[in-house]
Amino acid sequence: MAESIMLEKAKDFAVSIVNLCKSIKETKRETVLTNQLLRSGTSIGANIHESKYAHGTADFIAKMQIALKECYESEYWLELLNRTGYIPDEQYKPLHNDCGAIRRMLIASINTTKEQAK
Repeated sequence: MAESIMLEKAKDFAVSIVNLCKSIKETKRETVLTNQLLRSGTSIGANIHESKYAHGTADFIAKMQIALKECYESEYWLELLNRTGYIPDEQYKPLHNDCGAIRRMLIASINTTKEQAK
């Protein structure tokens, strides 16, 4: 149940990232940073989805840790785009908050799984 909520949040985040990157590319002609954000922002949900079909606990944890790394990376690119003026604070803050919520869910899921595996 919690994983499906996390996956839905990650999918919603990915859609927001796709739309944001598309807008920046069209209006501001910036592609280097947006391509990085597009890759990491959409990878979070892909790895969570892939973890559903993991080959055991260790594989599940590995997939979730990859999703967590992509989440951290997405936070970095969002902050960089904000600091360079490509994303105003009104757009940045909700996306940063969404990314942080997913990050916390990933950490909790990883920790819970590790505890249960003991």
